[in-house]
Amino acid sequence: MREGLLAALKRLALMRGLSSERLKGEKQLRLRTLTFELPYKQDNQVTQDKKITKTQELVYKLKVKDVMTTDIVTVSPGNTMNELKEILRIRRIAGTPVVENKRLVGVIGIDDLIRCLSEGEMDATVGEKMTRKVEVLYGDEPLAHAVNKFNQYGFGRFPVIERKRGRLIGILTKSDMVTGLLKRLEIAYHTEEFRHNNNNENHVFNNIVMDKTSFHFQYRVNGQDFKVAGESIYKLKQILSQLGFPPPIIRRATIAAYEAEMNIIIYSYGGCISVSADYDHITLEARDTGPGIANIEQAMRQGFSTAPTWVQELGFGAGMGLPNIRKCADTMDIESEVGKGTHIKIVIKNTNGNGK
Repeated sequence: MREGLLAALKRLALMRGLSSERLKGEKQLRLRTLTFELPYKQDNQVTQDKKITKTQELVYKLKVKDVMTTDIVTVSPGNTMNELKEILRIRRIAGTPVVENKRLVGVIGIDDLIRCLSEGEMDATVGEKMTRKVEVLYGDEPLAHAVNKFNQYGFGRFPVIERKRGRLIGILTKSDMVTGLLKRLEIAYHTEEFRHNNNNENHVFNNIVMDKTSFHFQYRVNGQDFKVAGESIYKLKQILSQLGFPPPIIRRATIAAYEAEMNIIIYSYGGCISVSADYDHITLEARDTGPGIANIEQAMRQGFSTAPTWVQELGFGAGMGLPNIRKCADTMDIESEVGKGTHIKIVIKNTNGNGK
């Protein structure tokens, strides 16, 4: 079981969407529509590329601060490179943040130390040799954003900053993510599956006529409002669980809803998300009020982002939203008109139901 979890965690860093194929759709001067119809097995089994694992769900649920290391080794700009060498040797680390008055001012690593050794500059100060422009993570951002940043930059570690005060609160490495996820997987896996299997008799759909029952959930999303991002997703997960949907289906729905919500917050003036569910399907629709997508094919490419710099500095807008939504869906439709807005509709089929 451990080996399987580790293999899943290694695949996390990729967070790939489906293979990039030439997208086809009806093209008009301003209105663009694309439809993705993804294969669905007749035996009602979720295809391998549609499975959303518990690990992937946790990556969206957990925050960076939940798995980061808080026992931080730091140096000050006034330390010499000789002093840095001893700190790295004693603590057996390859780099460290540089902190002044509890605020991050730079990073220094073994590469900087090697250069100083070769050039005979070991008496130089850390402040003279450190890297001042530092990519950071924020403690309150989802771990999914950290996975994207590790994949994007190829770094071994990121300093973690408290958003409000800007002070250093931790360090996150790939090893920290693996360890933190494994700990929570051991707790969460049996808890969730036990709860699902033992609550079947209390699920709403088990006590009513299935083909005449549906559920609707809708909420407003304000553009640029990052403070409440994801709060409604937890409520949606609870409702779908109470309705009796299996955990793998709930994971796909909540991840798609989260990505859709973040797209509205980052790129639009505001909008709403609605989720309808019956025994066979979950249908999610996201509508916003603009500015619309000029090139949907380009927007569907993993890593493509038009988020402004200030949004990316907050840890958002990594260009993973639409590809991740597509990965969760059985069918996906996107309609966008520049100057008016975008409408995304996805359908997730319940493999425990009777949907075809």
